[in-house]
Amino acid sequence: MRESDVQLRWTPTILTIALITMMAVVGVNHTAHAQSDDRRLPTSQTEIKMSFSPLVKQTAPAVVNIYTKKVVSERQRTPFFNDPFFKQFFGDRFGGAVGAPRQRVERSLGSGVIVSGNGTIVTNHHVINGASEIRVVLHDNREFDADLVGSDERTDLAVLKLRGVENELPAITFGDSDAVDVGDLVLAIGNPFGVGQTVTSGIVSALARAGVTGQDYQSFIQTDAAINPGNSGGALIDIDGKLIGVNSAIFTKSGGSNGIGFAVPVNMVKVVMRGLISGDLRRPWLGAAGQAVTADLASSLELDRPHGVLISDVREGSPAGRGGLRTGDVVIAVNGLAVDNPNELKFRIATLELDKKAELSVLRQGKEVVLPMPLEVAPELPARDESVIDGANPFSGSKIANMNPALADELGIDTLSQGVVVLAVARDSLARRTRLQAGDYIVEINGQKIDTVARLKEVIRAGERRRDWKIAVKRDGKVLTGEFTL
Repeated sequence: MRESDVQLRWTPTILTIALITMMAVVGVNHTAHAQSDDRRLPTSQTEIKMSFSPLVKQTAPAVVNIYTKKVVSERQRTPFFNDPFFKQFFGDRFGGAVGAPRQRVERSLGSGVIVSGNGTIVTNHHVINGASEIRVVLHDNREFDADLVGSDERTDLAVLKLRGVENELPAITFGDSDAVDVGDLVLAIGNPFGVGQTVTSGIVSALARAGVTGQDYQSFIQTDAAINPGNSGGALIDIDGKLIGVNSAIFTKSGGSNGIGFAVPVNMVKVVMRGLISGDLRRPWLGAAGQAVTADLASSLELDRPHGVLISDVREGSPAGRGGLRTGDVVIAVNGLAVDNPNELKFRIATLELDKKAELSVLRQGKEVVLPMPLEVAPELPARDESVIDGANPFSGSKIANMNPALADELGIDTLSQGVVVLAVARDSLARRTRLQAGDYIVEINGQKIDTVARLKEVIRAGERRRDWKIAVKRDGKVLTGEFTL
């Protein structure tokens, strides 16, 4: 795990910082400094024995420990290829790796939540990613092998199915993460550091946290409940014993819990789980781009306060466009739920059901209007036309495609992106020597504009006997040009 002064570390099962404080007054001081006499001794055994124990007994059996095994192949590395002198001649073609690959076994642990009595479990993608074997241990120490039903890296969620389940297993009840408020009491249950199931308590310290991990759909529930390595995939529950989130990450300086943990909201869990089980995980798309409203923007737009998403672009024919959304509109809510940044807007749309409608609350010229927007998947227009380029040209060994909303959605980038994109570059290829990278957009070849894969192939064929090439690519929003001699 990467070390730095401040780290974001994945964490399995859930710990929470116990917040139950019992205060008993044992006497009253009748001196001049005495406090008021409204304090009193507990009047019943019930008041003395207040506890989360009944809640834990209700929910803990549905939280499991997950143990995985992964076989990793790696080559021995030699320090000579890290020497700048050698790199002048060989570059990174050998990657510093020589000899036959060696295999080693990596073991890891995490947590999961039983969501159906038939043995269906929800956990984090990073808990089971690449695992060749998955073993699940229940609260009562029964053990089962598990199969991976499906996994979604973009939300860091995965679904497992236990093998050989004969009797109904204890399952947790889903709550409503949209009903959660800052300050609500929560419990986290998981298997931190592999010490066994642990329960911690805390409060919801923030909602709709974004920019926390590399996932595309970020609107995390933040809690001060203690969460540590091994807690990932565990349950965050409310005081009614309902699942409101799946613990996913912590923000830490030391590698342990510092009281800032993040959970994927259960409303997103439900959508992803249904899609993975059915084998058809598709999400609605908006077809518009925007930015958070800052204080300066709020002042220029004559808003009473900074909130919402200022729309800067709307794709023609998209759900947003057909719903009436315009450039300059400020989206402040989706189906009555407030949004304050583009990540939150994307998250809200993604948790809705396809083939229905969403209501966008929009500020337009000082007035609030409600726009009905159809909920549809991102389309495959234009066709991707994925192609691997070969021959004597600077693009040989690259895999390219026409960018379209569906592909952009899969890659987790702006769905308004257009052009010819590089999807992959083979090692030891001319494209690698050209310094092409996955994610580059090919803008121009030998002075010819490139807007489709077909056009790129046509220009390459026309210059197949050339030795000198001039190309331009767009990378991270900047256009880079270069001349290459084959």
